[in-house]
Amino acid sequence: MAQGTLYNKVWDSHVVDKLPTGQYQLFIGLHLIHEVTSPQAFDMLSEKGLSVAYPNRTFATVDHIVPTDSQARPFQDGQAEAMMSALEKNARKFGLQFFSFNTGQQGIVHIIGPELGLTQPGMTIACGDSHTSTHGAFGTLAFGVGTTQIRDVLATQCLAMDPLKVRRINVNGRLGPGVYAKDVMLYIIHQLGVKGGIGYAYEYGGAVFDRMTMDERMTVCNMSIEGGARVGYVNPDETTFEYLRGRKFAPSGLAFDKAVEYWRSVASSPDAQYDDVVDFEGAAIEPMVTWGVTPGQSVGVSDRLPDPDAMSPEDKKSAEFAYNHMGLKPGSPIKGTPIDVAFIGSCTNSRISDLREAARVVQGHKVANSVKAFVVPGSQQVKQQAEEEKLDEVFREAGFDWRGAGCSMCLAMNPDKLVGSQISASSSNRNFVGRQGSKEGRTLLMSPAMVAAAAIEGRVADIREFLS
Repeated sequence: MAQGTLYNKVWDSHVVDKLPTGQYQLFIGLHLIHEVTSPQAFDMLSEKGLSVAYPNRTFATVDHIVPTDSQARPFQDGQAEAMMSALEKNARKFGLQFFSFNTGQQGIVHIIGPELGLTQPGMTIACGDSHTSTHGAFGTLAFGVGTTQIRDVLATQCLAMDPLKVRRINVNGRLGPGVYAKDVMLYIIHQLGVKGGIGYAYEYGGAVFDRMTMDERMTVCNMSIEGGARVGYVNPDETTFEYLRGRKFAPSGLAFDKAVEYWRSVASSPDAQYDDVVDFEGAAIEPMVTWGVTPGQSVGVSDRLPDPDAMSPEDKKSAEFAYNHMGLKPGSPIKGTPIDVAFIGSCTNSRISDLREAARVVQGHKVANSVKAFVVPGSQQVKQQAEEEKLDEVFREAGFDWRGAGCSMCLAMNPDKLVGSQISASSSNRNFVGRQGSKEGRTLLMSPAMVAAAAIEGRVADIREFLS
């Protein structure tokens, strides 16, 4: 049984009581909400005549349904407008801080929490979105929850939860050229499986994670849920503290120094015990591309697609379905697979560092004539910073569309969708059937730099050839 880990420390400090069901009542320090999963929860509160228990701990934004080409109101989609209006109404009614378009701080919920300094080490965080695990990059326990649980947090600031086991995942050594945080996580999921993390919290460590920026750590933690883990986290360190220094909602002055003392204390102890430990070598990881319909169905860009006959019966069945859907064949190289759409964005890879790296790849090149390419910054602040650095000009000159902040084609609950059987090179987190808006659409997950290279070539390309 795990002991002395960050998970144990944060869990123990937030447990209110053990419930008769055997679950634990866990206090939630920060609640982030958006327009899609919150309206029903607020309706449930109103039906019972309840108010929000701690309005100062709940923050709202809009991201999933907002158009990225024009954000003028009312939205053309009536359902999207209704969701937006409901969140505006509920924010006013319950006195919640709402990062709307006119604040200059709107964006994807998992982008704005960290960039505003709301996300801090040692917290418990909940949000009605499965990729809430992103915030674990700061040394938090961050849970994606459903609408009923959103209601529970609004009404009580608590969640009923089962404890988890803790798996330590070390990535040692150094990454090779053209290998990014996205590749590291796709590799981990490929190795451990999309169900490998069920019942676990993932703690990421080792030299590769120690050297990662906060943006890179957020990319990794974001996709913990894709590997079956309930949460994923990195222990807070100097990189964490420097990122938070000066952020809007972070402590300042002497309060910041005091906070750092606490943040250091929640990190896993040197003698911490884990339920499982897994080690990987960074040098073994190359740029990754998914070929199937789960994030675990991936290969290195120089590899050929796997043979289903060499798989377990369960994996073979899934692979055969994936090959049928994707129109790909075992033994074929993934490199050279044609694409129709190139999407750089999502809560996984739409931060300023992602856009800088993609712009570095496309500068001086043109998007292939056969490809529709667009870039969607993760927040208004990211968009503003990118424009100050003239990254938007680089993308536009190459033939990319430059959009407003939002979730966009990551999940296509907005006008950004695949059409028919189009193939998308995407920097998002899921390649499920229908995820990007078309039941026949096909998604290849990869890093933003790899998406940029694919957009230029019109097919899956090896980013290392661009960088050399």
